[in-house]
Amino acid sequence: MDRGVWLLVGCLVLAGCMATGPGADGSPNATAATTMVDTSAANTGVDMGSSAKTANSGLRATVTHVVDGDTLDVRYPNGTTDTVRLRGVDTPEVHVPTNPSEFEGVPDSDAGAACLGDAGDEASTFTTRAVAGETVRLVEIDGRGRYDRLLAFVRHDGHRLNYRLVATGHARVYDDQFEGRERFSRAEARARRNGTALWLCANEPSATPTGSDDRPLTIAAIAADAPGNDNANLDEETVTLENSGSAPIALDGWTVRDEADHTYSFPSDATLAAGASLTLHTGRGTDTDTDRYWGATSAVWNNDGDTVVVANASGAVVARRSYG
Repeated sequence: MDRGVWLLVGCLVLAGCMATGPGADGSPNATAATTMVDTSAANTGVDMGSSAKTANSGLRATVTHVVDGDTLDVRYPNGTTDTVRLRGVDTPEVHVPTNPSEFEGVPDSDAGAACLGDAGDEASTFTTRAVAGETVRLVEIDGRGRYDRLLAFVRHDGHRLNYRLVATGHARVYDDQFEGRERFSRAEARARRNGTALWLCANEPSATPTGSDDRPLTIAAIAADAPGNDNANLDEETVTLENSGSAPIALDGWTVRDEADHTYSFPSDATLAAGASLTLHTGRGTDTDTDRYWGATSAVWNNDGDTVVVANASGAVVARRSYG
């Protein structure tokens, strides 16, 4: 039996070792015993020598699969595998419903839950684009949670993925203590104030933005059901965006997409003037300041219901509107 297992057995025997409380991985009733991590080669695939060394130097690993926005499957250099739960952050769920009460300001309603479901998918997409298939370093490891997931911060390309999720509005700061929490909290406050990504869900009553100088871009209108056969009348299947702010919005790199991830990308010269509106037509035509053309060969928007999602050049969702 290796040292990590002996430590766990010893903890279970000692009186008082099983005091319970919220788990650092976001699960309820995690035990004190689960916060220990075996850093031996048998458990992690890397012989780090001690917990302190692991926490300071980190573990190198390749991300093999993104489970959801805050959970990753990884492979260590010797081929062994592990599951990592990002410390300090919590993204909306993907595989089970999210409780809106966990995200401050999100209405405890079907609309709020549905909005968080979409936001969970978007967080997973963000994490997938950021680290899927990439080599990362797991740092500041804090043992294992209730589901035996390694609790860690993930560093990639000089940044902590955990912080990027919060700063882009894809995650809330989780209710535990860690170094640098204040910076995370400030980033969350900015994302909430700007209604970025999941924080769009905090808008009553329909969980869509209302429009202000802080959140100037809105989805003003959706014409999903064009007259006659949609596929024969693509120019009249439209989405209209409106800038209610006092400054123009440069749309270079911004995207519009549906629930099936059909995506239109604005060209580099696209700008939405202050107080102006812009209509995106599904079909083909000549682009102007007020009309843009997707160039699709078939209808995009479902007549019986869909969701329009607008994201900025960094991938953060700035507007979302469902219909049907």
